[in-house]
Amino acid sequence: MADVMLMEQTRETASRLGIDFSQVDFDSIHLPSDEDFGIKSDDDDLNDGDPLEFDKGFGNMVVIDNLPVVPTEKFEKLEGVVRKLCNQLGVIKEDGLWMPVDPSTQKSLGYCFIEFNTPQEAELVKEKLHNYRLDKSHIFAVNMFDDIEKFMKVPNEWAPPETKPYVPGENLLHWLTDEKARDQFVIRSGSDTEVLWNDARHLKPEPVYKRQFWTESFVQWSPLGTYLATVHRQGAAVWGGASFNRLMRYSHPQVKLIDFSPGERFLVTYSSHEPSNPRDTHRVILNIFDVRTGKVMRDFKGSADDFAVGGTGGVTGVSWPVFRWGGGKDDKYFARIGKNVISVYETDTFTLIDKKSIKVENVMDISWSPTDPILALFVPELGGGNQPARVSLIQIPGKEELRQKNLFSVSDCKMYWQSSGEYLAVKVDRYTKTKKSTYTGFELFRIKERDIPIEVLELENKNDKIIAFAWEPKGHRFAVIHGDSPKPDISFYSMRSTHNAGRFSKLTTLKGKQANALYWSPAGRFILLAGLKGFNGQLEFYNVDELETMATTEHFMATDIEWDPTGRYVATSVTSVHEMENGFNIWSFNGKLLYRILKDHFFQFLWRPRPPSFLSPEKEEEIAKNLKKYSKKYEAEDQDVSLLLSEQDREKRKMLKEEWENWVNQWKRLHEEEKSERQWLRDGEASDEEEEYEAKEVEVEEFLDVSEEVLDFGQE
Repeated sequence: MADVMLMEQTRETASRLGIDFSQVDFDSIHLPSDEDFGIKSDDDDLNDGDPLEFDKGFGNMVVIDNLPVVPTEKFEKLEGVVRKLCNQLGVIKEDGLWMPVDPSTQKSLGYCFIEFNTPQEAELVKEKLHNYRLDKSHIFAVNMFDDIEKFMKVPNEWAPPETKPYVPGENLLHWLTDEKARDQFVIRSGSDTEVLWNDARHLKPEPVYKRQFWTESFVQWSPLGTYLATVHRQGAAVWGGASFNRLMRYSHPQVKLIDFSPGERFLVTYSSHEPSNPRDTHRVILNIFDVRTGKVMRDFKGSADDFAVGGTGGVTGVSWPVFRWGGGKDDKYFARIGKNVISVYETDTFTLIDKKSIKVENVMDISWSPTDPILALFVPELGGGNQPARVSLIQIPGKEELRQKNLFSVSDCKMYWQSSGEYLAVKVDRYTKTKKSTYTGFELFRIKERDIPIEVLELENKNDKIIAFAWEPKGHRFAVIHGDSPKPDISFYSMRSTHNAGRFSKLTTLKGKQANALYWSPAGRFILLAGLKGFNGQLEFYNVDELETMATTEHFMATDIEWDPTGRYVATSVTSVHEMENGFNIWSFNGKLLYRILKDHFFQFLWRPRPPSFLSPEKEEEIAKNLKKYSKKYEAEDQDVSLLLSEQDREKRKMLKEEWENWVNQWKRLHEEEKSERQWLRDGEASDEEEEYEAKEVEVEEFLDVSEEVLDFGQE
């Protein structure tokens, strides 16, 4: 507006001076670069800082062609149709839609220009509305405005493109090539974020990369460990390679949460914005980015109520994660729960499968198989118990129901998949006949077997409260903590029995354990029984193969526990929820404390995940059988390190001994220098040597006080 007013004033001045503006060639006017004509600029201070980057193109503008040609009276209707389509994908700027008119016919020209708030929205409109069929005669052709400008500049004669030399990118899997086969972890304390090697042989971490203010809230590894994500006010970013360079940025103002797809192809970002009207709910924005290109593949917008169904937790009423990823590591599908519907999308087109959601009345929770496109869903009782609750397994993309189990008198239900997708455990809380209390049992699904048989597990004491449940990774066993605090029981079960592979069996029950959390080793076999919060960090390392305790210890006030991806080490940490003893401990798999690091204001400890091994199960089994042969090399290296540590210990003891001897010699010299003074003080007696002493007994009497008192012994 200011530019318009300035131009009008200039025209008035030119008219008053008799200057014809139309005859002035402004391009031919050049002012001296160092001449300001006495007018000081208010913007000179901007030149002192870093140069700003401006958007030099029209990346947020699209051109939609093949619109109907309509007269003036139908402009508003056509514009309304175009706006309705575009507003589903982005926000059109004020006065951001322009439909040119043929001045001779006063009809539209069949195309329009639309300006959006961001280039990402414009890209999404181009992708989703290109080839959109408005009716039989009109199919949209959508192009970016910048592309049209490029098309206009295409030369008439073809010229071969310039060949650029190949520049290899940074190896994003560099950390996997470590000769010592170590694992990395990231920690946050204060304003620092550090990536370190776990050098358990030398009993200390080895620094890799450190940076202040690397993130504004938290950091997060991608599921396969390729990227480290950071969160900022402007959006998220991912970093990787040996030097942790920034690989991509994802623009999403005020982002609060992020979530990777299992195969690292996509990144979901979430933000919540307070409404202008206090009675309204928060406005939620979700973007799904392609991790490598940074392109927005799909966005979702709505109120917090639209995203509040299902999930395990979130912010401002929204369940997180909103989207559940399915189809294994290929990231083929993602799903979300709506009101009485389950919406399943395919990532090839980012549209609904069969262009419609699955209608499931009152659906409360969904959970994907970790390996197969099978979706488990839970529906509570309806009609006051007349219609039972149920758990169903649905095959995607065909939406075929593979198995259904009706459940009666259900209070609550939770689903647990085994990591290989072979078993599904459904924890069911049921009301007693009086409805005054509940008891818990498990429905165990054998997914890989014919017709998916189901077994029912009920505890010996039905009134036992279930405190924790956990499957053995890649295994057939599971553990349950049940009973009452402070000393509940822990039972171990197997989905295989000695005489019948199709029946579960109980392995053992550990009585009266101070534990409320279960942490299986990623390799199975070992489990850490932990007592967190009220149990003050009690730890028991247990061998499930041998059914014996390997070690019992504690990490006082521990808040978090995490195994490294290989199952060799465990990290326990005390975060800043406690004011004292912040830091972390690294333990061996059998409960030996290797080293301890204290850090003030400690916020996060995260092991870097590893991608799945390329070895076949047969090859892994062969290595396990011949482990002694393969381990000789590493045993020799361990011996070298042990000798080095022993040598370092000897050097340290030698240095301490030398320091002590130097201190003793120094005091001996001082003692000798003061010999004459001591002799003078002792009246010439040379009494330093012990044999020159003569023992004498001397009695000294000293009256401290004397008083007399006359006593009257009168006779009665």
